[in-house]
Amino acid sequence: MNTSRQKILFLCTGNSCRSQMAEGWGRHLYPERYEFYSAGIETHGLNPLAVRVMGESGVDISHQRSKLLSELEPISFDYVITVCDHANEQCPIFGGKAIKLHREFPDPPRLARTAASEAEALSHYRTVRDAIRDYFDSLPSTLTACSLQSDRP
Repeated sequence: MNTSRQKILFLCTGNSCRSQMAEGWGRHLYPERYEFYSAGIETHGLNPLAVRVMGESGVDISHQRSKLLSELEPISFDYVITVCDHANEQCPIFGGKAIKLHREFPDPPRLARTAASEAEALSHYRTVRDAIRDYFDSLPSTLTACSLQSDRP
């Protein structure tokens, strides 16, 4: 394993959907550049609809599992990206060099709660999946800019 890759954690409340999708996209898009992880303040299990819509895009997250942040404690992260407001508010302080970023994405289960059909529910998951994917287009430049700013006196 290449230990020179920067380590990025996506943190969400339940680590069931948004952070899992973000971890999946990261591993799919930048496997040689970064190491991606996801965790939650709580664990809610891996959301099967998130697994399904990610699979539609060619990204298999079915092997991932919902994890508590404490399970990743030995890892020294370069970046911690909260993907929901609750996780941003509850995010613990990370020692060392971790740079904390926040990028809110809508909660697919909450959006789909009033869906009249599974097809309608899946459309909410796809919308969030695609928004997370779009975020990755600018992620390397965002991380570089944040890193440069944190290096300034």
